[in-house]
Amino acid sequence: MEVPNRLPPSPVKLHKSASSLSQRSGGIRRKNQVYENLLAGGNNKNDVFDEEEKLSFEEKTEDSVLINSPTDSSELVNTGPPRISIRLPSQDSLSGESYISEETLTEEAKNKNEEEEAAAKERQAQRQRMAIEELVQSEKSYLRMLKICTVNIRNSLQNLQPPPPDLDSLFLYIDEVMDVSSRLLAMLDQQQLKPENSDSLESLCVSFLSLSSDIEAAYKEYLWNYNHISSVENSYKQKEALWNEIVKIIKSSAPEVNATSLSFFLVMPVQRIARYPLLLQTIQKHTDSSHPAYALLEQTAHTSVAINCRINEYKRFREVAEKYKKTENLTIIDKINRLNTHSIAKKTARFSQHIKHETGMAPKLVDEEFDALADFFNILAYAILVLLENVETYLFHLQTFLECKTEEFDFDMDGEKAPICYKEINTALRQWILPMFEKRMRALIHKPLCELRDLLAGPKNLIKKRLHKLLDYEVLEGKSKLSYEEQAVADAYKTINTLLVNELPRFNGLALQMIWRMLGTFSCLHRDLAADMEQLFQSFAQQLPHSSFHPKEFQEWVESAVLEGARKLETLCRSVEETLNGPVVQPLSPSSQRRLKQLTDKHGSDKIFQVTNTVVGTRDFDLSLSKGELVAIISETDTRGDKRRWLVDSGGKRGYVPSSKLIRYRQAAEDPPPSPFLPMPEDMKRFRRHSCNPDPNAIHFTSQPLFQVVAAYDFTARGSHEVSVNVGEPVRVLESHDKRGNPEWSLVEARGQRGYVPSNYLTRIPVVTGSLAPPFH
Repeated sequence: MEVPNRLPPSPVKLHKSASSLSQRSGGIRRKNQVYENLLAGGNNKNDVFDEEEKLSFEEKTEDSVLINSPTDSSELVNTGPPRISIRLPSQDSLSGESYISEETLTEEAKNKNEEEEAAAKERQAQRQRMAIEELVQSEKSYLRMLKICTVNIRNSLQNLQPPPPDLDSLFLYIDEVMDVSSRLLAMLDQQQLKPENSDSLESLCVSFLSLSSDIEAAYKEYLWNYNHISSVENSYKQKEALWNEIVKIIKSSAPEVNATSLSFFLVMPVQRIARYPLLLQTIQKHTDSSHPAYALLEQTAHTSVAINCRINEYKRFREVAEKYKKTENLTIIDKINRLNTHSIAKKTARFSQHIKHETGMAPKLVDEEFDALADFFNILAYAILVLLENVETYLFHLQTFLECKTEEFDFDMDGEKAPICYKEINTALRQWILPMFEKRMRALIHKPLCELRDLLAGPKNLIKKRLHKLLDYEVLEGKSKLSYEEQAVADAYKTINTLLVNELPRFNGLALQMIWRMLGTFSCLHRDLAADMEQLFQSFAQQLPHSSFHPKEFQEWVESAVLEGARKLETLCRSVEETLNGPVVQPLSPSSQRRLKQLTDKHGSDKIFQVTNTVVGTRDFDLSLSKGELVAIISETDTRGDKRRWLVDSGGKRGYVPSSKLIRYRQAAEDPPPSPFLPMPEDMKRFRRHSCNPDPNAIHFTSQPLFQVVAAYDFTARGSHEVSVNVGEPVRVLESHDKRGNPEWSLVEARGQRGYVPSNYLTRIPVVTGSLAPPFH
């Protein structure tokens, strides 16, 4: 029977699944298994694939597997085993449909990637907006909390009776922090940071960078003062009643935050300045690097980190300055108690290094910049001290002039107009014009100078401590590896040196500016004083003589009057000086009387001289004599003809004495003048032998003395038991000997102070008019 012809065989096409690649690989594996089973049941070895052909088959089977049908009916009848012919298409034989399918898949994958990238960008933009929103909202919340603290809580604390101590220092510098925060918020207005605004990120960066210097200036002072804030709050906690009141005020002022201490609010600036870098870095993390403002944002983040670093460095410098600029007034015992092995070794190393510098054994580390600043600082310090000394001297003389109230004396000139006018002018000067001038001088010049002088102590101590640390640093400089303690010493020197190099120029500039301003103020004060005096004299111009003179004639009269007054004053001063420097006529001791008699009998009374000052022999044949000793002149020249050295006889030894320290001795022709004080009864001396307190029941001396005891020479007290006196200063002698009965020291009272002065420093002068001292009781 003839098998009818069939349609031409068409290949069976197995398409790859577009959804999963695993279906294709599974189908291939199943076909490979069928193929292997067929090969195992057949007998034709030429139809069996080897291993390499199977690997090639797996690699080339990509999109379809074609199975050919038999071409004619004879192929269906076969007495042998069944045979299947499999044809695998190669790459160059892919159909058009497979190419279309691959392009579709590629396009779908590309679209999917684009959608994923768009979704990722959207998420990144959303996170960026959320980070910006967090910065703005957290800044608003932060500023609101600070306002609650500084307005509500501070006002309530100020209303407490009594208010807590150091309350103002608790809120120091917080107003500056609030001001810079409010300015930042004003620039970061929410209207300018809308999501659809492409320039919002740039506006944020520009706002922060423009305020970076102000932010650093405000926060660095607050963070430095925060340690003091913590100590003040801890002192409040020690007082239970006060702390309970403070907690009650805090809870009532801010009930929504449930705060229980002031540090809850006052620590916020410390946390806020450290949070700026985190917020800006978060915004930078969610910003694409291709964004136009990315570089500016990166600069802003770096700036915020740099601000925190500089604040930490500033705080460290201030801590070092506070540590070393303190002046410690330690006694010798305290210094000995602080000695230990470490301190002794450290000071020994410093001293050894200093000796090496002085002897040239080791070079000294030179810092020219610091040396120039330190030299200028020392010049300024000296100028401030000299200026302060001159101002104090000026005020002292002005006060002395004001104390001499000549207008209170009546000279019986009521009928003359000129003396009355001069008296009124003098009264106005001493009671209104000059006291006001003195007050302004003390407030505008003397007080600032004293404060500036006190400020010198801190830099001086730092410069001194830098020298000590420099010696330690030079010892460690040669070592290759430093221990922890040695590294701390090196860091301390570098910190102090950097601090001084940075701060000394500012201090020197401000100190110099203050000096110039005070000198200008001094000139302005004298200009105002001259204007006030001119106005005062103009009111009395018509009543004074010579007011009708021509200006030139008046100038000539003033010059002649001034010269005549100067000559009279010079004559008066010379007479007073001769009186004060005259010989002290006092009763001689028995030994001095015997020496005087011996010298008078041997050389004559016209050769007797007295030593005015202590003489210390410095050359051969020179005598050493005490003040007041008597000598006889042998020759008024030495062997070389020098008239400045006289040969004298001191009653035992002969030698040379400077002629300038000898004065002719004038023996009193009568008894010494009476004492300016009443001798004390013998029964009272035993009670006052070791005391200088007068007895209230003593007899009152009411008669006016004819002589006044004054200081013949300046004497400076060397202890609390002595009193300083100036030449010509009146004193009141309380006891003419000390507690041991030694007459070389006298107990006196001067300017309300009591103490001992040498007896030979006192002299008596006659009282012409009035009494120079109050009556003795």
